[in-house]
Amino acid sequence: MLEIILQSIPVLLKGTVVAIELMAVTLIFSLPLGMPFALGENSRIKPIKWFCNLYVFVFRGTPLLLQMYFVYFAFPILWGIQIPAFPAAALAFVLNYAAYFAEIYRGGINSIDRGQYEAASSLGLSKAQTMFGVILPQMMRVVLPPVGNEIIVLVKDTALVSVLSVADIMKKTREIQNREVSLAPYLVAAVIYLIITFVLTLWINRMEKNFSKYDEQES
Repeated sequence: MLEIILQSIPVLLKGTVVAIELMAVTLIFSLPLGMPFALGENSRIKPIKWFCNLYVFVFRGTPLLLQMYFVYFAFPILWGIQIPAFPAAALAFVLNYAAYFAEIYRGGINSIDRGQYEAASSLGLSKAQTMFGVILPQMMRVVLPPVGNEIIVLVKDTALVSVLSVADIMKKTREIQNREVSLAPYLVAAVIYLIITFVLTLWINRMEKNFSKYDEQES
């Protein structure tokens, strides 16, 4: 078993790189993409509000795996666009997580006291200045814990891309397990996921502490 574990580590580390790349692409695009949808959900313009609500409803209400299949298999049928496995998975991940981040942002925005808006208005700030200069900076402190939680969930969701034959951790794990007929590769994969989660948890906790120190200085 030890020999299989030692043989599995370098192979699974290559899969880890793929998983981290997917995480990075997802966060780089979905974190900012969620903001316009969050603002749209609170918009007074009905078509924009309905569209954003529908987007969030669809992508939060259907499984991520189904969305991956749709992008990878339905795009060629409907529009004649063949997307390679990794970009197809990344697109589905970005659209899915943008919907979740939109709801987190919307909740953060709505948690800000209405007095903040009135104070900004009394200072002569426009609605855009109030939103981007007063509300959103305060909202970021509120949404940091749930955003951090979604990032941890993202780590585990990357395992889904193996169904599209993307050479991530789980795809490599199954290949080794089928060849060696051993559960040892799954043990190595579990340790890798735990290490990634542990590092991200430390980073998120540190960010939360930094924001809490900022709040204490303001008070």
